[in-house]
Amino acid sequence: MENKKVLLGMSGGVDSSVSALLLQKQGYEVIGATLELFTKNNNCDKNTYVDVKNICESLGISHYIYNCKQQFKEHVIQDFINCYSICKTPNPCIECNRYMKFGVMWEKAKELGCNYIATGHYAKTEYSEKYNRWVLKKSSAGKKDQSYVLWNIPKELIEHILFPLSDFHEKEEIRQIARESGLKVADKPDSEDICFIPDGNYKEFLEKNSNLKPQEGNIVSSKGEILGKHKGLYYYTIGQRKGLGISYKVPLFVIGFNQAKNEVIVGEENELYKKEIAVGNINLLLVDEIKEQMEVEVKTRYSSKVAKAKITQKGNRIDVIFEEPQRAITPGQSAVFYIGDIVLGGGKIL
Repeated sequence: MENKKVLLGMSGGVDSSVSALLLQKQGYEVIGATLELFTKNNNCDKNTYVDVKNICESLGISHYIYNCKQQFKEHVIQDFINCYSICKTPNPCIECNRYMKFGVMWEKAKELGCNYIATGHYAKTEYSEKYNRWVLKKSSAGKKDQSYVLWNIPKELIEHILFPLSDFHEKEEIRQIARESGLKVADKPDSEDICFIPDGNYKEFLEKNSNLKPQEGNIVSSKGEILGKHKGLYYYTIGQRKGLGISYKVPLFVIGFNQAKNEVIVGEENELYKKEIAVGNINLLLVDEIKEQMEVEVKTRYSSKVAKAKITQKGNRIDVIFEEPQRAITPGQSAVFYIGDIVLGGGKIL
């Protein structure tokens, strides 16, 4: 008899709450889990746990809270700091998914005798006859699809992951299910982008939690002209135009950094476009190795559209040649490769 026991990550939001409801309707024995990742403030934390506890009680499911603050600090916050210290722009959700939601959670699931873990992500898993393996796919949610932030999960885990929201198109559908079921979180707002920086001030966060401090240097053009002063390299990201504090005959954008000289390099819009990039820290989900050049679609930011490209693997690095030059490719962000709706894998832009 199939083990239909599932550990569901619950944040107190509408997505994970409705996920619990849907899993129950599909005949799963659901256990709720909330990972304590960092301390926001007592009221905020308390409200989250109260919301989750109330949802679990109303659905008749058990709920566990796991203190994962140390692991979160090591794998997510430290990576965030390290990236900015070497002029890269990180995406902490990707590290959190790999190490916490699909790392720690799976360990806890096994301890509880669960065969599955589930989250409220908008993504899909299914068995592919064509590839003879379990695959991660885009969900039906269009722009809200979250497969981009899941490329780094262990591939052997895919068959043990459930995404109950995979076939919904709009968030409003989820909220409506919550209302009809009497779940009190039906109209709770979505959470902010970086959970451990609720006010969005990442510069202040870095200065309080690392050795990074404002260090003035030159803003230079790609031709080497000194155009002004910057406040510190981590204040800037590729593609940035506002807040540079320089005037020039045409609009200028951040196009790179010279860390050795403590310089922010700016250029005109056309200098933001690249046709070739390299990707490291790769994780392939669909194949074990890319043995010959492949034609794929690539997404280089969560909010960007896919672009056609050819990719070649060289050890733990993938070279990408785009059909059309792409704007503001940013080291530290992820490049995710798709074949149709299936996630081939991804890596960090070098």
